[in-house]
Amino acid sequence: MADFIKIYPENPNPKAVQKVVDVLKRGGLVIYPTDTVYGLGCDITKMKALERIAQIKGVKLEKSNLSFICEDLSNLSDYVKQIDNTTFKILKRALPGPYTFILPGSKNLPNPFKKRKTVGIRVPDNPITLAIVSALGNPLVSTSIRDEDEIVEYTTDPELILEKWDKLVDVVVDGGYGGNEGSTIIDLSEDQPVIVREGKGTIEIF
Repeated sequence: MADFIKIYPENPNPKAVQKVVDVLKRGGLVIYPTDTVYGLGCDITKMKALERIAQIKGVKLEKSNLSFICEDLSNLSDYVKQIDNTTFKILKRALPGPYTFILPGSKNLPNPFKKRKTVGIRVPDNPITLAIVSALGNPLVSTSIRDEDEIVEYTTDPELILEKWDKLVDVVVDGGYGGNEGSTIIDLSEDQPVIVREGKGTIEIF
């Protein structure tokens, strides 16, 4: 049975945030709100938790499309090769925001991702997400939770999410209704920005 923890985005309660962080530090899986759709995440340093996410997604961990959720751009250099000024300015302008940026991965990537040439980075504009990542002290590895329903791509109601994921995860954070549009994905690993998927967030700024 998953814990159902209510956290208000206007003022995330530190005790509630800490409960979520304690579960992550123990290697648990957490569903939490972002500025787009609800995400499924775990502590980037917990190998067994990463394997559980890959298993749920039905893919090999090495081949899974998982994003790193960061609090800000300060720990970017841990996972990304040195980026030029133009790229940094784009990131600075867009983040926090509903974007996933594909960047060239560094040699410091966690073991399962070491062979990756690129990595997806997100800094969501959601106080709950940022409070969790800040208290955890390192990024989350995350994926969007999709719905099997062909019409409704993403479940937005946290209570319905709990119903469906109760036995698969350790915590569902109730941060209110989520969005139903994924992030805009932009590839910045080459010379020019490439829009991989248009989602929430304007592409005019690129």
